[in-house]
Amino acid sequence: MLRFVLPVTITVVFLIVWELGCRLSGIKEFLLPAPSAIAEATVENWQLIVAAIGRTLGATIVAFVASAVVGNVLAIVLATSRVLERSTYGFIVLVQTIPMVAIAPFIIIWFGPTFTSVVVVATLSAFFPILANSLQGLRSADRGLRELFVLYEASKLDTLLRLRLPAALPQIMTGLRLGGVLAVIGVISGEFITGTGSLNPGIGFLILRSGVRLETALLFAAGLASALLGIAFNAAIKALSARLLRSWHVSEMA
Repeated sequence: MLRFVLPVTITVVFLIVWELGCRLSGIKEFLLPAPSAIAEATVENWQLIVAAIGRTLGATIVAFVASAVVGNVLAIVLATSRVLERSTYGFIVLVQTIPMVAIAPFIIIWFGPTFTSVVVVATLSAFFPILANSLQGLRSADRGLRELFVLYEASKLDTLLRLRLPAALPQIMTGLRLGGVLAVIGVISGEFITGTGSLNPGIGFLILRSGVRLETALLFAAGLASALLGIAFNAAIKALSARLLRSWHVSEMA
């Protein structure tokens, strides 16, 4: 009960203090709207917000699946060869360290201000944590068990499927959880950068448009919607991780 009641109580107290502070101080709504104004803007624009969430969620799912497939496949490939890893991993890190605002103009030139550009930006944002965690997990299989597989003349495919992938699963799921949150952030950032969706805006473009128009209450509502989307996406991946690991891994056991 404490795990539920305490956060709810703190949240309610925070909202009350916020509401009273805005009302008593007389601060302008475009500077800091009260929670009641944010709630009113949410009710008035709920159809627009729901449509924006749907568009952003669709792009997030596509980007997350793409980054998960590419990141894990590349991790498997690099884990099979130290030479290949050493020759390519530095380049991958280099690309990841370049700010997305520097890469985005090239993506817009190549793909235009489209849904595809948003997905590419989000995929690049989520790709590296998935790759890094999966590769580390594949490299961390117990050495004694690896030698046992060699002793029994197991093939590389058998070793991968029966030892390395199961041993790496906790870190793979950690990478997916990080990648899922970064995919949400990447999509919203991509909508900011590309300016796409003026007729059917996602959360990012809705935030950008609300800020330009000084519709601060709607801006807060859109920001809250983006936070809830990230939390929901992370919770879904966490539930999947618990289902896969609960029966055997100490991190998820009761």
